[in-house]
Amino acid sequence: MMMAGKAAPALRQSGLRKFDRMLVTPEGVGLNISVASASTRFGALMLDMVFINLIYIAYFLVLTLLFSLLGLNSALMFEGKAEALNGIVSFLFVVSIIFVFLVRNGYFLYFELSPQGATWGKRILGIRVASRDGGRLAPEAVVARNLLREVELFLPIQFIVLLMVQGNSSTLTLWAGVIWVLIFAFFLLFNKDRMRCGDLIAGTWVVHAPKQQLTEVVAPQDSMASAARHGADYRFSDAELAIYGEYELQTLERVLRDRSEESERTVYVAICNKLGWEPGSGDERAFLENYYTQLRQKLESGMRFGKRRANKYEREG
Repeated sequence: MMMAGKAAPALRQSGLRKFDRMLVTPEGVGLNISVASASTRFGALMLDMVFINLIYIAYFLVLTLLFSLLGLNSALMFEGKAEALNGIVSFLFVVSIIFVFLVRNGYFLYFELSPQGATWGKRILGIRVASRDGGRLAPEAVVARNLLREVELFLPIQFIVLLMVQGNSSTLTLWAGVIWVLIFAFFLLFNKDRMRCGDLIAGTWVVHAPKQQLTEVVAPQDSMASAARHGADYRFSDAELAIYGEYELQTLERVLRDRSEESERTVYVAICNKLGWEPGSGDERAFLENYYTQLRQKLESGMRFGKRRANKYEREG
């Protein structure tokens, strides 16, 4: 089941590697991607939990410090006011529970809603969350997959810890919590795209996204020389270049490298329609090379002034 409004992805096995896939974007461009393995996803989660727990530690250190300072005058402040002190402790306990929940979920939501679509742990291991239909990663998809993580992982773990702390748990109830976790873990391990239930509901998956710099793609002078050989010289305004970002530049670079006439024609028509131009025929590659060169120069110029646009969905600046 996918979330409403999500189109079914166009996928097929590509190459010989187990986790290689072919993703067809809404523009009709086929991209080779690699699905993140279960071990990589687990490693990213462990790193994220380290960062989250560091936030928790900082919070509880602040609380401890406050109580320590308060304790210096506790006899004067709370003499005969034990009920008021208990009320404060109970209030802080409730606030701490809410804080823990908000930090845990807010951490994942904040980073996965960013243009990179990745938490700190995912960035370190070179993976990111992506939409399976090749479109933009929708906020409702990120919210859905992260709320499902509560059911898949955190609720059963809290259930097990609570039973152990209370000391009145039976072996049967502890095993019930363990089986709960294992069911969802096995779901991740035994589907070909290494999706957990949250990914299935949200229409997302986690893919490898190695860090790539603009300097690593086709050199602009090479594209200029090739365009000159085609005898065409297209000029685009800043407004026409501003509709795309780094992700689209890298996609266009892959299309130019692959030299597939069908892909070049598809992307050429898509860009023309986006610009409001009437698509012609016969000079598709020259058009794409000119657009690639000028878009790359614009993005590099913007980065020098602290401006970065990750994709067409992110506002410039």
